[in-house]
This record gives sequence, C-alpha cells and structure tokens, in this order.
Amino acid sequence: MAIERKFVQEGYVKASMDEYFAKQLSRAGYGGMDINRTPMGTQITIYSEKPGMVIGKAGKVIRKLTRDIDRMYDIDNPQIDAQEVRKPELNAQMMASRLASSIERGWYFRKAGHNTMRAIMNSGALGCEIVMSGKLTGSRSRVEKLVNGYIKHAGKPVDEIVDEGFATAVRKLGTVGCKVRIIPPGAVLPDSFHLKEIVEEDIAEAAPAEAAAPVSEEPAADLKKLVETEPEGEVADEEEAEEVVEETLSEAPGPAVEAESEYVSEKIVEETSEEEPEEPEPMEDERRLLDGVWQHKHEGYDYWHPIARVHKEEK
Repeated sequence: MAIERKFVQEGYVKASMDEYFAKQLSRAGYGGMDINRTPMGTQITIYSEKPGMVIGKAGKVIRKLTRDIDRMYDIDNPQIDAQEVRKPELNAQMMASRLASSIERGWYFRKAGHNTMRAIMNSGALGCEIVMSGKLTGSRSRVEKLVNGYIKHAGKPVDEIVDEGFATAVRKLGTVGCKVRIIPPGAVLPDSFHLKEIVEEDIAEAAPAEAAAPVSEEPAADLKKLVETEPEGEVADEEEAEEVVEETLSEAPGPAVEAESEYVSEKIVEETSEEEPEEPEPMEDERRLLDGVWQHKHEGYDYWHPIARVHKEEK
C-alpha cells in the first residue's frame, strides 16, 4: 500500500470510530478519543464525563465496544481505556453535545449559544467560537456565529492548540449543526508577548561601561595652557578672538567642553582689550586720523589735508 493511501485509510478509520463512539456513548458525555499504536496492540483512550457508563456493569459495555471495533475496522488487538474529564467546560466535543441537546429541547438558539459561551469563558478559556448552521428561525437555513476572546483560524497552531467539537441537533424544521472551538487556558500562543516595565535603575545597569565613563579633561587642560602661552597683541578684536578659539578647538584632540571654550574666549578678549592700537610717533606737525585717512596741517597750510597730497605737491 502506498504511503498516501495508508494515511488516508488511517484518517478515515479514526473519523469513523469517533462518530461511532459519539453515537454509542452520548448519554455518558463523550468527549473525544485518542489512538496510540504499539507493538503489543492498539491503545484507544476514550474521554468521558461519566467513565462509569463507558465501562458498564462488570465491564459489559467496554467489552462490547472492543468486539465491535475489532470486527468493523480490523484493528490488531484493540484495548479501550476510559478516562474522566475534570473540566467538561473546556472540552469542545462535550460543549457541542450540550449545545445540540439544548436546541433539541426547544431552547432559543441564541440563548443556548450565549449560555454555552459564558460557561466556557468562565472556566478560564483564552478564546471560544460557536457556529450554528441550519434552519434556526424559519424555513431558510442560515449561519449564526458567536466569538469571544482570542481564537486562531489557520496555520499549525490550529492543529496543536485549538480544540474542536461538532454535534448535530435534529429538530422538526430541520437539522442544526453545532460547532465549538476552544483555546484552553494553558495554551502558549505563537504571537503572544509581554511588556516588561523598565525602571531607571535597570537602564543604568544595562548601559555599557564606556557610556558611564567621565569625559576626559585633557583637552580642556591643553586649551588653558594654549591660552596662557598665547603671545600678547596678536588679536585686535572679538571676531579674531572667536576665530582663534575655533581653530584651537578643532585642533584639540577629543571632545571639547563648552565651559572651557567660553573660558578661552573670555581670556583672549581680556588680554586683547587691554592692548590699544599703536599710534604713529608724534612729528613736528599736527596729525589726525579721520575716516581711515591720516591728515595733518603744518606751516604754510592752515587747514587739514591728506599727507600724501602734500608730499606729492612738495615733490
């Protein structure tokens, strides 16, 4: 038998067996089954709300189920075990059967659906989805969906996390299908995350040691030394002083400190402010500087005139 055909055959056997158990054990609160194949035989575990009804008086019911499974599905040495479900509200198959039973007894479908969902969410489920399809309130069939919490619809987490159950309610108007999907409280969701509150102390501890190290004071000391050894009289005004500061800061290694740069500029301005521009040596005639032009008056001229003009005339 090809591997594909084998997988299809195993899936068909499991689905057919699950349907058979749901029909035979409806009064016992059937909640699903698991099949585990071992070299000693096939172990079948039945989950039920009332495992005593699955076993029966002196094991009469469980022996009958074992004979039927061996005859119908040709399984090697089947062994059936019954286990009790602690929380039926977190079992999708049980809740689907309860919902279908409520609808069959005449409950309004919306009331029955909300009661079922409330019981599931109060048990701690992370999410629940209930779908009812069929002739709910008239001659035409329709679909009613109820969703609460978080639910997954596609991908691998659907097969691993979501528990799914299905049951049928037979009414006079027609058949109603009830599908229940539940995410149990202990499920680990692939897209879940938690925000951690970060305190200032944690930030300080996580910061690297280099960021916390103090700034080196060597450049500032070099600047002070440079200013103190600066020759007097080279800078005439504040603009030149600022240029000298910028050149000094750009040549200094490492980061510069604003306080030290201010100190440098103030030091240079103080030294240069004391210096006054040198005036030419006094001569016999009177001289003055007007609008950047030196003028004088001397013997033979009673008015102020540029020096160059007089010298030109004298030549």
